[in-house]
This record gives sequence, C-alpha cells and structure tokens, in this order.
Amino acid sequence: MSEATLATPPATPAETQPALPLRRLHNYVYCPRLFYYQWVENIFQENGDTVAGSHLHRNADRPTKLGEDPAKLLDLPEGAKVRSLRLESPALGIVGVVDILEGGGEEGACVIDYKKGSARRDESGQRVAKEADAIQVAAQALLLREQGVAVKRGAVYYAEDKRRVPVELTEALFQKIRALILEAKELAASGHCPPPLPAGDARCAYCSAYPVCLPHESARWAGTEPLATQAAPVPVAPRPENDDGEILVVHTPGSKVGHRGGHMVVTTRESDTPVQKLPIEQVRAVYLYGAVQLSAQAAETCLEQGIDVSYFSPAGRFLGLLRGLPASGVDARLGQYRLFTDPVARLGLAREAIRGKIHNQRVLLMRNGSPPERVLDQMAALRDSALKAPDLNSLLGTEGTAAALYFEHLPTMLKGGETWRFDFTGRNRRPPRDPVNALLSLGYSMLAKELAGMCHTVGLDPFLGFLHQPRYGRPALALDLMEEFRPLIADSVAISLLNRGELGLADFVRSANGTFLGEHGRRAFWESWFRRLDTEATHPQFGYKMSYRRMMEVQARQLWRFCRGEAAAYTAFTTR
Repeated sequence: MSEATLATPPATPAETQPALPLRRLHNYVYCPRLFYYQWVENIFQENGDTVAGSHLHRNADRPTKLGEDPAKLLDLPEGAKVRSLRLESPALGIVGVVDILEGGGEEGACVIDYKKGSARRDESGQRVAKEADAIQVAAQALLLREQGVAVKRGAVYYAEDKRRVPVELTEALFQKIRALILEAKELAASGHCPPPLPAGDARCAYCSAYPVCLPHESARWAGTEPLATQAAPVPVAPRPENDDGEILVVHTPGSKVGHRGGHMVVTTRESDTPVQKLPIEQVRAVYLYGAVQLSAQAAETCLEQGIDVSYFSPAGRFLGLLRGLPASGVDARLGQYRLFTDPVARLGLAREAIRGKIHNQRVLLMRNGSPPERVLDQMAALRDSALKAPDLNSLLGTEGTAAALYFEHLPTMLKGGETWRFDFTGRNRRPPRDPVNALLSLGYSMLAKELAGMCHTVGLDPFLGFLHQPRYGRPALALDLMEEFRPLIADSVAISLLNRGELGLADFVRSANGTFLGEHGRRAFWESWFRRLDTEATHPQFGYKMSYRRMMEVQARQLWRFCRGEAAAYTAFTTR
C-alpha cells in the first residue's frame, strides 16, 4: 500500500528493535498474546472482521499527494483533509498511518481513525471509544504533534454505528501511551509468549488469531485446566472456520496454470481457452500432478496471496511445495532442535505417536472388518506396551508387529466378495504392486504433503522428526505426525472408494513400474480425499467436533506448543 510520507529524522543505528507499528500497539492493549504473535512471530490470520476492516479502509488508504514540501501543507485550513499519512518517530519508537487528518481552523486539526465495529456504551449509555481504539488515535496525535501539527481533537469513526466518537486527548492519556510502548517492547524482547486471556473472555470470540492461539485448548495442554471427561464435559469457546476456499487440482498432462484478470485459469496444450477458471480469493491451494506447468505470474500471485502450490509425480508421490516465507517460529524451532536431540524427549513423543496409530488401526478394524477377537486383544496389548518401550528400536518392533496384524486383516474391511479380488497379501510400495497398495501409497503421500504444510504453517521444521530419522528431502516430522492419521484418513479413503464401488479394476494402470490410478481413478480419489478431510470428528480431549483437516492443524499446534515449553506433553489424536 502506497502512503503519503512526512519526512522524519533517520533512525539511530543503536536501536535494537524496529519502530513499533501503532496497529501492533492496538493489539497489545487488546491482548498481549495477540501482539506477540503478530509483531514478534509474524503470525497473522485473516477472518471476516479483518477482511471487512480492510474493505472499510479502501478510501482512507488512498494517500493524499502532498507535493514536494509536505510540511507546508500540514497547517490545514478548515475542512481540508489528508489521507493515509505515514509518520515515524525514533524518539517515541513508533510508526503508524493516520487514516484521516482533518483541518479545523481555530479549533485545531482533528485526527480520525476508521474502525469496522461499533463503539461501547458507558454506564450512562453514551457511546465511547474502546480503550485500544482510543490509544491508537491518541498515539497518532502524538506523532503529529512531534511534527509540529496542532492536533487538539481525536475521533474514531465506527462503521457499524455510522458516526464519529470523540477521543479526549489529555496529557494523562499521552503518558499512558508512552508507558504502554515501553511495556510492549519489553515483552517483545523477553522472548516469552504471554498466556491466553482468562477463560470466557469475550475478546477471544472475535479475535482473528483464535485458530492459532486456541486459548481454551492451550490452557489444558499447559496443565492449568483439567481435561474434559465424559461425565463432565467442559464447554468451549466458539471456533472460527478457516477452511474456506477451493483446492485447484490439475492432472491432465500438458496443462498450464496461469493468472489472468484476478483469476487462476487452466489451459490445455491444444487450446489457450480456459478449461477451468477460479477467482484468486476462492483458491486455497493448488495441486499439480505430473507434467503441468505453472506460469511465473501465477507463481508470484500464489506467493503473495499465501496459496500453497503442491507438486506430485504422475503416480501421486509428493515432490515438494511452493509457498511464501514461513511464520517466524524461532521459539518453536529452537525448542524442537533441543528436544529432538534429547533421546528421552524423542522416545516420549514417539511412544505416544505409535500408541495413537495402533489404537486407531484397531478401531478401524473393529468398525469395518471382522478380525478374530484374539487379534484385537493382541493389538490392544501392543498399543499399551508402546508406552513402556525402553528405546526406539523396541518401539519400532512393537509398531511393526501391530502393522503386520493390521494389514493381514485389512482385507476383511473390503466388501464385495468376488467382485474385488485384489491381490492383497500385505503392504508393498516403491512401487505398489496392486490396487489396494496403490491407493494406500497415494493416501500416505497426500498425508505427508498435508502435514509438511502444517509444520511450515505453525513454524516447525518439517525435516527434523522424533521417530523418523532425518534424511535428505524427507519431511520426517510430517511422517511422525501422520502416524496417528494413517488409518483414519488414508486407509479410510481407500476402503471407502472400493466398498462404495467408486473405483473398478479398469481405473488402475498396471505396468512394470507398478500399479497406479488412471485419470478417471485419480478424479475419484481426489473427490473422496477432500470429502474425508471435510468429515467432522470429535476431539477426544475437548469434546467438540472439527474437520479432519482442522484436526491435523490442531495436533501440529499442540506439538508446536510442546516445543515452545507451553504444553506439558503431546497427546495423539485417537477415535472411539
């Protein structure tokens, strides 16, 4: 966003922190934890309120041209306005943009800030500015006064009320702002993220950072709030949705994905006429399958808009991810590197991951198959013994024994009798040699892709795991996190596709290089995959429902907090 700029003295080299944006000071007054996420860790989430706020500012964000000598024009005549004026003060250590500076003649200039919501009511029922909004306006007045502008009045325009609410600019308010600036900068320098707001605080329900902060869940992970039980479920705050948008999947060889007029367009080798077209704001991610090109313009747009582009081989193997700069995540990454080089910490995490995996494999067999009771008993014993494994090698032996039992009886979950005579005698891969293994391999590849992206999103290093060993190009942490989700997502998709008759033998291509899905089969797989990710399941700790896609993110954030020292332990997701 371009802005009218008033010349200010250069910053001193001795400064250890950048100037504090007034928007971040507003965050600090609203919630110190939100401030820390957005200014220190560069973690920002959009929601309906932030989008609406940006739309509201579209006029104020059009900067006024001030000419060659802006300072001469700041003594504004009555009724004159300057929009989107950027100011910085090395002395105060703040920087900000004044939405509207309005000349007032003898009354002095008035600084006005635009807000989406409505004013609060005081005890007498009068509309008054919210504390954080008043602080932001007064801080803008401080910046203007430092430039010699006679600002005597301030106001907040609340779009919902369609009126201005005055802010009294007092010396006491200015002193409070100076103190708040110091507090915010001290918090940023401390390197310690503040705890969530107290349970039930109304501010959480309207906060765009709720999906990251997870205040209710964080308190439980930290051990400061008891876990919910079946007998006494604990109510939770509303959860905002953040899964809006579509995933653009392109798997026709020779296709090209481009950007034209605010749309992502797909063309073929034969014609430049779009075969698919989606507005940029509706695209959440792009999956490119095989020999599909992405134009430079489309790549730049995806990076700017935070749209992930995932690349897969023609057989469905996840190759890599194009995405913008990750969240800061310094605290979590440092904790991850420290913890994952500690054998005791690694073993504890690995035990829990394998316990969750075996539990979910057993539940899937119980729900959909007909294994002997002794097999279920053996798997229950293996699940419990995973938590007592003395070392990683022993744990991997337990996991291998459970996997052998699970895959031996996986065919009991496939319906249709003679119709589905798949050559399934066990798990095989690289390449898969039968249709069932082809579906499982593709599902596991997709899970690795999803969780590698989640690791990037939350600020963890996807290549350093606690169970899988680091290897060049191998997202070890994503493979660790996917263990508990393998049966519930990837295996479930494969079983569903076969049992519902959505795939037939003709949908698979068999060759010396293995068995893979053909084009029609891939389409059916993607539909089933997205359907499964959108399916809701009940979280075992918190008692509310969320989609599997959201569940994976919540689990990644739980591990993120454990690495940061904000969670007492990591608990795998398990289903009943």
